[in-house]
Amino acid sequence: MTDTPWLDDACSLVEAFRSGERSPVEEVEASLAAIEASDLNAFSFIDPDRALDAARAADVSKPFGGVPIGVKELDQVEGWPDTGASLVFADRLARYTGEAPRRFISDGGAVPVGLTTASEFGGLNVSVTKLNGVTHNPWRHGRTCGGSSGGSGSAVVGGLVSIATGGDGGGSIRIPAGYTGLFGMKGTYGRISRGPSAHFRPGTIVSGVLARSVRDAARHYDVVAGVDPYDPTSLPNPGGWEDGLGSVDLRGKRVAIMPSIAGVRLESGVEAQLRRAAGDLVTLTGMEVVDVDLRLPNLAAQWAMGNLSTLLAELEGRWPKCAPLMTDEVALGAILAQSLYNLHLASVAEAQRIEAYQAMAAAFERVDYIITSTNPGPAFPAEATTSAPTDNFIDTAKSSPPLRFLFRRLMASIRVANGVFPRLSNALVEATVSKVPDLVTMGGLTIISNIYGNPACSIPAGLVDGLPVGMQVLAPHHRDAELFDLAWVYEREIGWPKVAPSVAAAASASV
Repeated sequence: MTDTPWLDDACSLVEAFRSGERSPVEEVEASLAAIEASDLNAFSFIDPDRALDAARAADVSKPFGGVPIGVKELDQVEGWPDTGASLVFADRLARYTGEAPRRFISDGGAVPVGLTTASEFGGLNVSVTKLNGVTHNPWRHGRTCGGSSGGSGSAVVGGLVSIATGGDGGGSIRIPAGYTGLFGMKGTYGRISRGPSAHFRPGTIVSGVLARSVRDAARHYDVVAGVDPYDPTSLPNPGGWEDGLGSVDLRGKRVAIMPSIAGVRLESGVEAQLRRAAGDLVTLTGMEVVDVDLRLPNLAAQWAMGNLSTLLAELEGRWPKCAPLMTDEVALGAILAQSLYNLHLASVAEAQRIEAYQAMAAAFERVDYIITSTNPGPAFPAEATTSAPTDNFIDTAKSSPPLRFLFRRLMASIRVANGVFPRLSNALVEATVSKVPDLVTMGGLTIISNIYGNPACSIPAGLVDGLPVGMQVLAPHHRDAELFDLAWVYEREIGWPKVAPSVAAAASASV
């Protein structure tokens, strides 16, 4: 019997299966025991019987044959809960398996053990919901894993499973990767299918994994990327992602090092650590540092308004009666969107999108890559429902039932006023952002690559205050392989812990 789950990467676990060092059944049993004993709250649902049956039938010749995995609870696995991480759909079951997890499981041979926690409807970059409670960061209990793929990050770096799925519509793979010290890759838009329900809006979402190594993420690309007739935006898969690691000649490539973009304020120590990590990467690869003037609009506020307006369709007529069941920030955000989002705000958002396209295209005419921070700082308290400081208007609005009622009445009045003064909505959004800029800080560093659709990854880049921070590298469209190579060089020469120190120490003590 294996005492603890595998603490190296998923690829090496497959090698251990093939050599007979470990068995899929023992590994699943170890993962299930670790999840049961864990206080991280990284999983919202476990299916031991299915996992053990799949482990007994595992084909270890497949790329991930026999590897226990977590599946983000916003993904669908037929017969498993399909809650959207919300009390609104607490009893809903998935009627199908999404194409990306299907390929991971069926084609890749991975063994799903359960669903990892996520933020409600993927709407917040935090690790707390009314349905599941608080998910903790294994690097420091009581700190966030970010979101929306926070449970996947917690499960992987917490030693429960060696790899887990994620989704990134505004940073939701890279943000948790940055906070938990994992590798997170957001590919070119369309690289991995969103089928069979590939909604057009918001046109930013990319699937992927939270991984302990670059080769794990590259192998995942080999298995799941490719055309899907149910997703008309899906791209062909050239293959060779893992085998091609190390094949790109990076010497002489031009790179801009910009610790912050889009006016996001970094916390103390982050810029210095980012510059050290970026300097190491430049030295290792022989790249040439180039100065670029990249002026981006902060798209987070207008983008969020548009996305929240689409939430009403998913609520299927339950709105607004279901509001008390929802995370306060998501419910209040939906009220804001319903009140403020109009054609004028949409036109402003579209103008900003084109401005961002032009700024990014002009930057990539001068450089091959842009290096920036993944998050503004290290992980903040886990119980926080926003990364903003306390005492902002959302905290005030949700603090008591009378204030919530007054807030809704105010929003109803604004909705009426918008019909007469259509520019009012954007003026209010801009005023809020100017008064409380930290409300849209987290995600401000990552969202541009979702809007523009280019590939971007988060590479573990050391510690600030004893907690991981991420180095985000952006590349032009369809140059995903180059990001894998940049990260692979950094991992090979400098490296990072595969699991949190407390997990590694506990495993050593048990030997």
